[in-house]
Amino acid sequence: MPPAAPSFWFLLAVATSLAAYVLYGIGLRRRLVEPNRASWLIWSAAAAVEAATYTAVNPHGPQAWVFLLSAGACLLVTLAIWRRGAWDRPTADELFCMAACLAALVLWLAFRSAFWAHMLVVAAVPVSFWPTWASTWADRTRERSPAWGLWTIGDLATLIVATRSESGGMGEYAYILVELACHAGMWLMVGLLTINPLRSLGWRNGRFFVLDAYAPADNLFRIGETHLGKAVYAAQGFAEGETIIRFTGRRFRADRVPSDLSGRADRFVQVTPDTVMGPSGRIDDLINHSCAPNAGLRFLSGGVFLIAVRAIAPGEEIAWDYSTTMMASDWQMLCQCGAPDCRGTIGNFSTLPPERQEWYRARNLVAPYLRRSDTVGGWREVELARLSG
Repeated sequence: MPPAAPSFWFLLAVATSLAAYVLYGIGLRRRLVEPNRASWLIWSAAAAVEAATYTAVNPHGPQAWVFLLSAGACLLVTLAIWRRGAWDRPTADELFCMAACLAALVLWLAFRSAFWAHMLVVAAVPVSFWPTWASTWADRTRERSPAWGLWTIGDLATLIVATRSESGGMGEYAYILVELACHAGMWLMVGLLTINPLRSLGWRNGRFFVLDAYAPADNLFRIGETHLGKAVYAAQGFAEGETIIRFTGRRFRADRVPSDLSGRADRFVQVTPDTVMGPSGRIDDLINHSCAPNAGLRFLSGGVFLIAVRAIAPGEEIAWDYSTTMMASDWQMLCQCGAPDCRGTIGNFSTLPPERQEWYRARNLVAPYLRRSDTVGGWREVELARLSG
């Protein structure tokens, strides 16, 4: 067996894993990814056990260094997430995932059964991915990073190292294959083209950039004041049909909104009959309502986007019609938008005049559960093609 081949694959595994963590960290710092905190908390604790038990089961396996690198990187990412803000209370699913991974820690520390602790960690890997899968399934742009493709390639390289090693065993292959499947699944969910270097790396105006294709353009907006409070104004013009901003925020079941987020001052967008998107803490929270809006929300598989419904001039306030996402019959608020045709009250979608409802539906500017299925297919396909291009 040529000694150089395993060395090459080992270096490839280390390099791709390290590059993935660096790119993910850059995306986190620039708020291009929204990692699930529960998953990273689990990974930061379990990765150390994975490395320790793997080394105990396969003491001569060089790929243990890859797992040690991952353990340290997971801890750094978790600390970075911690510094970004307060941690949300874990859901029941997230608590179950944490318990499954902590059971492996107890088995390892209490009984020193390296093999079975390692196998329990192997079983816990897909469990620990569940919160991230669920978050990405709801909005794949939350994890749109080249890192998932690089981690998948690194897992493949690690698998090749294992097959060329004489010490390979069931525990070794089990962990590598499970992690490969989990990373590859995430890569498929966020899109295979995310690893395209032409979309994430480049050289412009004598300066090297990273993840520029996913970064929001600078100086698109400015925050101002109106008679209603804070408002968002266009710092540059937007053409009709142009995407203005993506709405973000954690999604909740309507009957499970945390008490510290409830209240009239908070911004919620109803996305399904039973689900709402909470405030993100970003600029999209400050965009006001208007009965004569210049923008509207479009719900796509890649997220919720604010689209210009007509040309918007620099300095013009950006606003959308809150009624285009609401179904609750008992909700309403006083409207003081100042538009010539102001309705006076903001209510649910059914309170809009029928012709106005059709106007929004024809342009795919209503929440999916309020659409008529025969009016939106073409708009959805065109917009998806435009955004992916």
